[in-house]
Amino acid sequence: MDAGGAMNLESYDMIVVLGPTAGGKTSFAAHLAHEVGGEIISADSRQVYRGMDIGTGKDYSDYKIGGHLVPHHLVDIREPGERYHVYAFQKDFLNVYRDILERHKLPVLCGGSGLYIESVLKGYRLLHVPPDHKLRDQLAHKTLEELQEELLSYQLNLHNTTDLTTRKRAIRAIEIARYYQAHPQEDIDQPQITPFIFGIAFDRPTQRQRITDRLRRRLDEGLVEEVRELKERRGLTRQDLEYYGLEYRYVGRYLEGDLTWDEMFSRLNTAIHQFAKRQMTWFRRMERNGFDIHWLEGHLEMEEKLQKARKMLSEG
Repeated sequence: MDAGGAMNLESYDMIVVLGPTAGGKTSFAAHLAHEVGGEIISADSRQVYRGMDIGTGKDYSDYKIGGHLVPHHLVDIREPGERYHVYAFQKDFLNVYRDILERHKLPVLCGGSGLYIESVLKGYRLLHVPPDHKLRDQLAHKTLEELQEELLSYQLNLHNTTDLTTRKRAIRAIEIARYYQAHPQEDIDQPQITPFIFGIAFDRPTQRQRITDRLRRRLDEGLVEEVRELKERRGLTRQDLEYYGLEYRYVGRYLEGDLTWDEMFSRLNTAIHQFAKRQMTWFRRMERNGFDIHWLEGHLEMEEKLQKARKMLSEG
């Protein structure tokens, strides 16, 4: 903070707010953006979908600060049934990012998708990789272990190595790796972003309780009805619901009669805890790879968080 009491933001062209699920990232990002005259860019892989509100934690009240609606982007931009991926996010992000800067505002990137955040901070290559059906046929007989071994043989610094959990995703990863090797000239120059990164996190017992409490709230608020609506009115299939993440996957299985209510709640709750752990693993890896994440304790009151944020920004 300078002598006039204002935060020193001249050294940065974007603020990032990240952290595991149920950590209160959006509310903090909105308060901070309101204070600095910024605009939020969502880095959430599911809040892009219209009509998927409860299951994705889309709380529009978080963006209202003192009667003012903080501008936010990349929320409700796709229809359910579409597939949104990191390539599409990068393109959408760059369009919004440049527009915000041109209007002399400060972008505030907020979300829990480490892949999406890292894709723009590290400038992953913006290559649209078309399907290679001949290659897919060649790989169709291989086991998941064989596919993983083949992918690693390319010795590329791939950002999509998280896609090794199923044969379908591993085949797609190999498809991308081969395309990258054959088309190096298609790398697209991306802006060099100098971010200031905040992380919001609770201690593990509190985090676990917050996740469980939030799941109960979402079910009370109509999560099952939302998923039923997506199936009956929007025409989403069982495969679609599996694709759209944990809440839709497990509630979808409940609606199909594969799980009882108690089984659905227990398995979904456990899966979300595991997901939060993976998120923190990703963020810790980002730190090991050179990203300086300034962590704020989640239990602090909002004004105390903002005071700490001001001090961190002033100190750089």
